[in-house]
Amino acid sequence: MTLYMMQMIYTNEAWTALVKDPEDRALMARSLAEDLGGTNVGFWLSLGEHDLVTIFDLPDQASAAALSMAISAGGAVSDVKTTVLMSPQEAVRAMNKAQSLEYRPPRAMWAAREDWSDSPPADG
Repeated sequence: MTLYMMQMIYTNEAWTALVKDPEDRALMARSLAEDLGGTNVGFWLSLGEHDLVTIFDLPDQASAAALSMAISAGGAVSDVKTTVLMSPQEAVRAMNKAQSLEYRPPRAMWAAREDWSDSPPADG
């Protein structure tokens, strides 16, 4: 399972409906996650760029995409942003893998960096 953070903005129509008839939308989030074989870890209204932040634990990317598509298609939210979350342990594993890679930036970047004393690699 993988954690996904979803951030959304409620439309004016959605806010109007929620103010007129308040309801706990976390129940819908929980139901959708369970239908996909996952869980809704948390659900928060937020102040700032997005109105809603929720975290889902889902089995795969297709499930995360399906959830995003279904929510977007409902018309109550806009600007649905989905972000894959990594645990600190996963990040350390990624860092360890990165150590063994021999990435070199494009040759043109070498000329712009005074602190790189070596000449750019021929294979760029």
